[in-house]
Amino acid sequence: METRDTVGKISQDIALKESETLDHTAQEQGKEMLKDFDKNMLEAIERGKSLYAKDFYIEVITKKEPLMKNVLRNYFVTKQSCPTPTFDSSVYKYHRNDAITEFLWVVPNKTVYDDFRINALQVPKQYRELLQNVLDFSDGTLLRRCLILNGEIL
Repeated sequence: METRDTVGKISQDIALKESETLDHTAQEQGKEMLKDFDKNMLEAIERGKSLYAKDFYIEVITKKEPLMKNVLRNYFVTKQSCPTPTFDSSVYKYHRNDAITEFLWVVPNKTVYDDFRINALQVPKQYRELLQNVLDFSDGTLLRRCLILNGEIL
């Protein structure tokens, strides 16, 4: 039987090979978001359907493991109301009647956010949607959208 290294061992090996940064890059966050994403999203949808009779929201929160700085984890949290936009999170709305999951927005970590805002004109084409989310977060558009979805402002 083949033995596999633990996440801690792999993390430690990577940390020894490369210099550690304080924050993760957009590419790292993107890779982590895709890893097991569909499976976790389906589990969150099923959990939400069992908890809520109406439409609901799924917030995907990306966090670095405290003791393994190069390990990112996604946490799928179902909510009855639209979550407030915040760093390191993506928000989806599940439309129960149509069985459709709608992507609402993503806000990267603070370092990527600052870099995109400062260098908005140099952001490559493939990151334009992320840039738009950064700008919408910056000017309050995402918060207003959240408040409208929650019926707090009309």
